[in-house]
Amino acid sequence: MAIFHGLSGKLTAVVNKMRGKTRVSEQDIKEMMREIRLALLEADVNFQVVKDLIADISERSKGSEVMESLTPGQQIVKIVNEALIDILGRTTSKLAVSPSGFTVIMLYGLQGAGKTTTAAKLALLLKKRGKKPMLTSVDVHRPAAARQLEILAAQAGVPCFIQPEEPLAAEIAARAVDRARYMLCDTLIVDTAGRMTIDREMMQELKSIARVTNPTEKLLIVDAMIGQEAVNVALSFDQEVGLDGFIMTKLDGDARGGAALSIRRMTGKPIKLICVGEKLEDIEEFYPDRLASRILGMGDVLSLIEKATAALDEKKAKESLEKIRKNQFSLEDMLDQFEQVKKMGSLKDVMNKLPGMGGKIDIDQVDDRAVDRSLAIIRSMTLRERRNHNLLNASRRKRIAAGSGTTVQEVNRLVRRFEETQKMMKRFSGMSGKMGKKGMRPSGGGFPF
Repeated sequence: MAIFHGLSGKLTAVVNKMRGKTRVSEQDIKEMMREIRLALLEADVNFQVVKDLIADISERSKGSEVMESLTPGQQIVKIVNEALIDILGRTTSKLAVSPSGFTVIMLYGLQGAGKTTTAAKLALLLKKRGKKPMLTSVDVHRPAAARQLEILAAQAGVPCFIQPEEPLAAEIAARAVDRARYMLCDTLIVDTAGRMTIDREMMQELKSIARVTNPTEKLLIVDAMIGQEAVNVALSFDQEVGLDGFIMTKLDGDARGGAALSIRRMTGKPIKLICVGEKLEDIEEFYPDRLASRILGMGDVLSLIEKATAALDEKKAKESLEKIRKNQFSLEDMLDQFEQVKKMGSLKDVMNKLPGMGGKIDIDQVDDRAVDRSLAIIRSMTLRERRNHNLLNASRRKRIAAGSGTTVQEVNRLVRRFEETQKMMKRFSGMSGKMGKKGMRPSGGGFPF
């Protein structure tokens, strides 16, 4: 998660200093508290939240469980992790479902927070979970917003109800409810109008929409890049129209992350979902413990496994494994591997979820386009060339480079990497053969390229 890269690097460095210590003095704890305080304030975390967090960590670090422990450094890392989880909200908060069987989710937010795109992402997420959602836009101030939602709904494969010519938002909302019920949809997602600033007219309009839709969930779309101001926006919306929780957007950006760490403690409302990219699939449930682990550079293996399970084709994985055993792995199979890796999202996000990566590599230097270039190179080959890379002479490589928009050197690098992979596969197939003779079964799996 790019947004926490700076904070993660600093906090990882702080806790790593403590991790190996066999004795911890009060001076060590005091120095650690100062560094954590500076890191959080630089990340634009609310001052009161920082004050509470430091007081909590400091008090627990001076307790007997640390001072009398054989591994006090490890105990302090555990305390910092648990304190972050407390700030973010200890439990995962699920989306509410109406007992009537018809759920209405209202999305609020300021203009530019990514509300319309988030509405479509949420619809796709619910559709994947077996729900039948419908989208509607009640933004009567920007007709283009309704058209944008209609396009996004088509991409997500869900129905959409818009009436750009209707001047009253509450009228559109009431008709949308009727339309959704008529089409036997079980969820209606209402994309409301945004403003540059909060005003009385906006709040009155939102209240009138809520009266006719009777929403089950009222969620505020919060732009993670606006820092502490997100807390003020959230408090204003909660006071005027009431909120059930938040969806945090732009967590793939390069902001400092203070909004996500402040908003739960300052409002008492949970973050329910987070958006981690621009694609419609880039939305996921918010797990406080997983995010705390990522901030401290301990990775998020569970989320990585979930993404891999959803993205990877089990049948193709088995076919690849069989080819590896028979030493028949080709560039065509490598293309399949690249395409499946691409489905898992950006390389930066995957790297962030790997344990031990926090603070050890510069995520900004990870080139997400490397997979795209490799895909372009292999796709520029003929089927015969993919199945037999020995055909790739100098003139063919020059043609492939021109067709893929890369250089001959990049084509050569990819072929070399493939040949090295083939050698590794050959060794693996030889090992599996020996294991098979002994009556043992080798553990199979895909290979990350």
